[in-house]
Amino acid sequence: MPTLETLVERKISTLQPPLAVTLPGGRRLGPLQAGVTLALRDLRSLAHLATGQIGRVAEDYVEHRLDIGGSPRDVMRLAVQLIAADPTRGEARSPLGAWRALLDAGRALARHTPEADARQVQFHYDVSDDFYALWLDPRRVYSCAYFRDAAMTLAQAQEAKLDHICRKLLLREGERFLDIGAGWGGLLLWAAERYGVRAHGITLSKNQHAHVNRLIEERGLRGRVRMELLDYRALPEDEPFDKIASVGMFEHVGRAQLPTYFAKIHRLLKPGGLLMNHGITAGGTRNRQLGAGIGDFIQRYIFPGGELLHVSHVLRDMADAGLEMVDTENLRPHYARTLWAWSDALEACRARAEAVAGERVVRAYRLYLAGSAASFEQGWLSLHQMLASRPSGDTDDGPMRGAQSAYPFNRDYMAKR
Repeated sequence: MPTLETLVERKISTLQPPLAVTLPGGRRLGPLQAGVTLALRDLRSLAHLATGQIGRVAEDYVEHRLDIGGSPRDVMRLAVQLIAADPTRGEARSPLGAWRALLDAGRALARHTPEADARQVQFHYDVSDDFYALWLDPRRVYSCAYFRDAAMTLAQAQEAKLDHICRKLLLREGERFLDIGAGWGGLLLWAAERYGVRAHGITLSKNQHAHVNRLIEERGLRGRVRMELLDYRALPEDEPFDKIASVGMFEHVGRAQLPTYFAKIHRLLKPGGLLMNHGITAGGTRNRQLGAGIGDFIQRYIFPGGELLHVSHVLRDMADAGLEMVDTENLRPHYARTLWAWSDALEACRARAEAVAGERVVRAYRLYLAGSAASFEQGWLSLHQMLASRPSGDTDDGPMRGAQSAYPFNRDYMAKR
C-alpha cells in the first residue's frame, strides 16, 4: 500500500502551476522551482492534502499547522485540481440520508432563532469596521458588484450595482423603501439621495448600525432615512412598504426559515409592490454546503449559520409565499471579479490588516476571498437577483391589463439611462 508521502508525490506531479511540499522533518516533495509551496508543521496536513480535503488544508493554514507561499490565484488554481470530487454533488438518496435531512432540519430551526442569528451576524460583520474598510470600496458595499462596463473599477461597479437595483425596483420619490440587512448603508443612502425615497434599513450588526446612523447625521438625512438594530421577524406590519430590497442577507436566513422569511416579506410589501432578493445561491441542486471540507471551513471561520440553496429552491419558497417572480438575473461572473478585487486589495494591505484584526482573521479571509472567487469561476456558487411582486388582485390598473403590480413586464426600462 502506498504511503501518504507517495500519494502526495503522485498527486502533485501533474499540477500546474508546480507545487512543492516541505514536511515537518525538512524533506521536500515536488520540484525545486515551484509557484506554490506548502510548509507543513503537522503530518495530519499531509493526509488532508492526499485526500483532497481542501477545507481542512485551509483550516490547517489558519491554525498555523502549515504555511502557504504563492499568489492567491495560483493557490486556488491548485486547490481546484486537488479536490477529488465535484463539491456540489448532492448526497445519495437513501432512508438514512432522508433521516439525516430531517435531523438537520430540526437543528437548522434551532440555529436560526433571532438570538442565534444576531450572534452569527455579529461574529462576521463586527470583526472590525477598519478591517473591512481596508479592502472594500469607499461605500463599503459588501456584496456582488455589477460591471456594466468591463473597464469599471470596483467602486464604479458597486455604484452601478446600487443603481441597477434601484432601477429594477422602479423606485420613485416619496415611496417607502425597506432594506433588509442594510450593511454599511450603501443602498439605503443611494436610494434616499438619488431616488428620493423614504428609506428604512435594518441590520443585526452593531458596528453597521452605528456607522450608518453616523452617516445619516452627517448627510442631514434624519427624517428621511432610518436605520434600526432589528431582526426582520420583529418588523411592524402596520404600514407596508412600496418596495423592499434584501441584498446579501437571505444567505443567513437558513433553509428551514426561508418560508417564514418570504411570508414576512409578503406581509411587509404593499399589494402591487416589488421585492429585490439578491444573494448567493448554490451551484448544485441538492448539496447542503460545498464538499471537500470547504463548507465546514466557511461555517467555522467566516459565516456560522450560513446556508445556501439552489435558485430553484428559493424561487419555489418565494412562490409559496405568494410572491410572483417577474425577473431573475444571474451575476455569477460579476461576483468572481468582485471577490478577486477584494482579494487583491487585502493582499496589498496585509500587514495593516493584521495590525487591525489579527493574523488569524487575515489568514482566514485570505483563503475565504480567493476561494470564493474560484468557486464562482467554477460554477460551484452563483449569484442571483430575483425580482418579485406581490400581486394586487387588481386587473384594471393600466395598459398591461392583468399585470397586478408595478412591474411593466418588459426589460426596456432597465436598459434606459
